[in-house]
Amino acid sequence: MNWKKEYDSKKTSAVEAVQRVRSGDRVYLGSGCAVPQELTRALVERAEELHDVEIVHLLTFGMAPYSKRQHAKSFHHNAFFIGGNVRDAVNEGRADYTPVFLSEIPALFRSGQMPLDCALVMVSPPDKNGYCSLGIHPDLGMTAVNTAKTVIAEVNRAMPRVHGDTFVHVRDIDVFIENTHELVEFVSEAPGPISSAIGRHIASLVPDGATLQLGIGKIPDAILPLLINHKDLGIHSEMIGNGVIDLMERGVITNARKPIHAGKVVSSFAMGTFELYEYLRDNPAFEFHPTEYVNDPRIIAQHPKMVSVNSAVEVDLTGQVVSDSMGHRFYSGIGGQVDFIRGAAMSDGGRPVLALPSTAAGGTRSRIVTELTPGAGVVTSRGDVHYVVTEYGVAYLHGKSVRERAMALVEIAHPDFRPELRAHAVNRKLIPSHWQVPSELDRYPDGLEKQKQFGDQQFFVRPIRSDDADRLMRFFYSHDPETVYGRYRFPKQSMPREEAVRLCTMDYKYRFALGVFRDAGKSIELVAIGRYEGDETTKVAEPAFVVHEKFRRRGMANYLYDQLRVRAAECGLTSFEGSFSIENRASIELHRARGNDVHYADGLYWYQDSLESLEPPGTLELGEASTSLST
Repeated sequence: MNWKKEYDSKKTSAVEAVQRVRSGDRVYLGSGCAVPQELTRALVERAEELHDVEIVHLLTFGMAPYSKRQHAKSFHHNAFFIGGNVRDAVNEGRADYTPVFLSEIPALFRSGQMPLDCALVMVSPPDKNGYCSLGIHPDLGMTAVNTAKTVIAEVNRAMPRVHGDTFVHVRDIDVFIENTHELVEFVSEAPGPISSAIGRHIASLVPDGATLQLGIGKIPDAILPLLINHKDLGIHSEMIGNGVIDLMERGVITNARKPIHAGKVVSSFAMGTFELYEYLRDNPAFEFHPTEYVNDPRIIAQHPKMVSVNSAVEVDLTGQVVSDSMGHRFYSGIGGQVDFIRGAAMSDGGRPVLALPSTAAGGTRSRIVTELTPGAGVVTSRGDVHYVVTEYGVAYLHGKSVRERAMALVEIAHPDFRPELRAHAVNRKLIPSHWQVPSELDRYPDGLEKQKQFGDQQFFVRPIRSDDADRLMRFFYSHDPETVYGRYRFPKQSMPREEAVRLCTMDYKYRFALGVFRDAGKSIELVAIGRYEGDETTKVAEPAFVVHEKFRRRGMANYLYDQLRVRAAECGLTSFEGSFSIENRASIELHRARGNDVHYADGLYWYQDSLESLEPPGTLELGEASTSLST
């Protein structure tokens, strides 16, 4: 118990403790919701007697008085991640910003490239063995404590003792002060309709047994409630918030399938409410570790089905991602985005996701852009980007050509900006001119997407889009000659790209098509398609269907036919009419089983199917569950 005497001998006031800081020192300040408030206040009170003290830290909340203009000669802040409390100082040149991967910051301290003279941190009270815990923020704090010449700790009973690599013995801390301040709470805004739509798309990318990096904010808060029916999810994330509590209590987050730290949530810091902090207190289901471990892409990659979700400011049509700046104005930081994107990309079955609303500035500016805003910096390169998600869908870009990327990104941009984006892409020769779609046809209907089981496999059904042209071409060339003849009634030899684009260009009212897609790993395969072409005057439409040979006898054609009938009736069409060849036995069976009027004439079967007896609009099954699959 000798540590108690040592602890008592090292206790002092905040005013006395910060006397250890000298002019010219580099000082590390604890992060996020664990800023040592008393030490910070006492240090700034010494402004008149200090010169050129550099203060380094990640994102912090609350006041940052050392960054004020009147203290410019005394303190200079260097931000690894820019928060709202120092943003003006950085952009006005009174503070610095060091863009660096979160996983690599500790090495700056250890190597001596950025040596620390002093570390000011908040810790829990010593336990019975004399160990304090860095609690909810060991992120950079542990490395700072291990490398700084002087360590000053603010002991706070509100700081929970958290398991993992968070413990520092009394003997390794030079000075202690005590306070009773509550930790800072972080409460994110409730998800709105846009965040909720993005959340639905991302949730559909999460398989059972996945390990997640979600972070905090409106989009993660929208994703987590949608995962309540998942099984054995895990968490390996640089930060966690309140959202993990409910899923852990429900038994959704079990961490059971993690190959390392099985049964444990692994993180490097937490930001949330007092409820979260108390949930973490002495909870063996959590382990916190410094960022050089949690954010190491080699560690991340060891988790199969790693799904990482990060945010972006804007994405250009070639896939360059801006995340830390708005034009010339620095806004946040690189953080752990690239660490987790690369780690998830190396994971077996991993999915690195970048999420952003389709517009900014109250809907007046597109976040999917033809060219990056002048001054904006690329955080995630074209070569690193995989999934990009907006409220309008998912674009999968990795391994795709610039043409494919541009078309996929246009499809998830806000409809108001799609014509402009397409026109610019054509002008820059990113896409050929026949890919342009009249603005009146850019009306992709929301809510008509559904996961559907046919036989023993899960598929995804959604309306066809113009960027499905390449999939339609591959679908065509995969058929045997009999299928082609049955669909076109002649031995069609080719599907030129221009024709594929035309067939995938819909007004979603009188020209409408549904595709059945299969997740083939890193690509999505079209396995069946049903369409109709209607006449606005006569209100009559002709449907057509093709199911790939490998996926027949599963009920796909019948399902598509039912859904097209409902959609056509909702759009004011009154009947399906058409013909098919005598060799098309599947169509004969389909129409006769439904009791449609089928008769033979001029070498063809002719049929008519009235749509006027259908239920009122709103019965389309596809609207029951809005989900998304990678594109």
